[in-house]
Amino acid sequence: MNKFKYYFVLLLAGIAIVSCNKKDDDEVVVVPLRDYTEQYKADNDSIIKYLNRNYITVTNAPGTPQDQDVTISKITDPATQPSIMSYLNSETFPKLLTRDVYNDNITYKVYYLVLREGTGHSPVNTDRVYNTYVGNLLNGTQFDSSNNIPGYWDLDGLGDRGVFVDGWKEIFPKFKTGTASAPDASGVVTYNNFGAGVMFLPSGLAYYGSSQTNIPAYSPLVFSFKLMDLARIDHDRDGVFDFNEDVNHDGYVYDFSNKTLYPNPPANLIDDTDGDGTPDFLDIDDDGDGYTTLFEITKPTGAPVTGISKYYPYDPIPDSPVTPNIDETETWGIPAVASDGTVDYISPGRLRLHVDKNHHAIK
Repeated sequence: MNKFKYYFVLLLAGIAIVSCNKKDDDEVVVVPLRDYTEQYKADNDSIIKYLNRNYITVTNAPGTPQDQDVTISKITDPATQPSIMSYLNSETFPKLLTRDVYNDNITYKVYYLVLREGTGHSPVNTDRVYNTYVGNLLNGTQFDSSNNIPGYWDLDGLGDRGVFVDGWKEIFPKFKTGTASAPDASGVVTYNNFGAGVMFLPSGLAYYGSSQTNIPAYSPLVFSFKLMDLARIDHDRDGVFDFNEDVNHDGYVYDFSNKTLYPNPPANLIDDTDGDGTPDFLDIDDDGDGYTTLFEITKPTGAPVTGISKYYPYDPIPDSPVTPNIDETETWGIPAVASDGTVDYISPGRLRLHVDKNHHAIK
């Protein structure tokens, strides 16, 4: 009798296991995502070990596509192969730095290596970047590469060229573009002095629980990259580029309206002049005065303005050497208006009228 009960219990357990794992041949079993906080702890531990166990070799070949190529290898001779971690907060390049990133309602510490900062302009996290890249897993497996051929990528993740790795938009703004030569006879442009680096991303800022070709789920990723150029984006089409709607001037603009994804965003990250919950880069009326930003920055008839645009630029701009037959010189930027009606078009730090609810237009 006891043996029968024992085998009967085993039979029921076996039936239960089969039922729980596969009720129907066509049924998709949904596996809950891992806890973000716990997964980040595991990822961070793996990344730190990686930084301590590997070293870099950098190609310095200005004017060639291979300039600033970086190879990461396991340390075999600590005396001659300094670890990547040894560059932490170095005073010279290469230097390993960290950035705190709020995402998934936790704060990630992201490590990134600066091989060269660049000499041009930095993108904000919603701009379009022109870059090359190589992607690797922590075990050294390369899963993707641009083969030193630069391409445009939208950091906001939208469109056909959207970047779906959150870590890109957090690290690229820490670098600057370079300089470009005029195209040669075959149309090839040579880039120099561009920003180059490596980002070490926890899976929460990569693909997390979604596996990709050659990328298992929950994989931390390593991207080496070169930032050649950028294109500025104006998401709300109000005449002011996103980077000029970065109120706190930290190089980042965020849409924290999704309270499920971002229930507790740090106050210092919010760029919202009128406090209506819509960040300036998505708000067509930044100061909430009832007049659109586009209306407020339109050059009025008869005003002392220059240049070919019907809108004020954010700040005065020189003529572009790329268009020798057109003079784009703008001596006036978006104005500020004092309480006595005095108009200021050029002073650095002036309060532009599109973010000043007391003034909506120049009469």
